[in-house]
Amino acid sequence: MTRKTRRLWLVIACVACLGAAAALMLKAFSSDIVFFVTPSQVVSKPPPADRTVRLGGMVVAGSVKREKNGETPIARFEVTDGQAAVTVRYEGILPDLFREGQSVVAVGTMRPDGFSASEVLAKHDETYMPKEVAEALKKSGKWDPRFGPPPSAESWNTMTVQDAKKNAPAAPATAP
Repeated sequence: MTRKTRRLWLVIACVACLGAAAALMLKAFSSDIVFFVTPSQVVSKPPPADRTVRLGGMVVAGSVKREKNGETPIARFEVTDGQAAVTVRYEGILPDLFREGQSVVAVGTMRPDGFSASEVLAKHDETYMPKEVAEALKKSGKWDPRFGPPPSAESWNTMTVQDAKKNAPAAPATAP
């Protein structure tokens, strides 16, 4: 075997090892990746039952129902992005900042009876909105940040970007 042939085989072996290592890393990471989905995405294409996802949107006003299973509190509520709503079931104590009509992110899996959350994350204050929820609202046409704060959940059935522009204060005139 010549020197060039040995070097070629060495390069081929190194590339094969590097490819195998990259494939193993991607496979290991794929089980830990948690995707963000909106209610309309869940309704149109539900994630697999064994896949953990983050469901984000606004809590529908009047949808929160509380019950107890022994000592464990159970909460059921609906999360919407203005186009669709998904029922969420959560066993445990909801965060103190959890409110109807405010943004929420629920981490969990899809079940036949709705979304089963293992964790519920509520917004921090009246001006905070998770980045993913804000992007979903912008994409659905329900909110344009140039025209003020996000709309209330009650107005989403009729709200459009054009409505937001009509209700927005006039932009200040700029001097030439």
